[in-house]
Amino acid sequence: MATALSNTQKRYLRGLAHDLKAVLIVGAKGITDALVTEAGQALEHHELLKVKIHAGDRELRDEWIAELCKRTDSTLVARIGNVAVLYRRRADKPLIVLPKD
Repeated sequence: MATALSNTQKRYLRGLAHDLKAVLIVGAKGITDALVTEAGQALEHHELLKVKIHAGDRELRDEWIAELCKRTDSTLVARIGNVAVLYRRRADKPLIVLPKD
């Protein structure tokens, strides 16, 4: 189940993600099983992930982001243009310590 984040925690994670490069790029094929596997591995390793999405229109882009969040059990932190920031806390030894509300 995806983590519910407060506005303070989202702001903190957006600040951490600012300098990150997009690790994954979603192309014309959309959300594939291979892409979900890679995203899951990247989230397990980094906890915070930037994804660039090349979709024709806004509705399709939002659908792809929602599907990726659902299939990777991650939380959408922010979406700016074609870039989405996803977060999933590690089950053991979390890297990112979130601020309290």
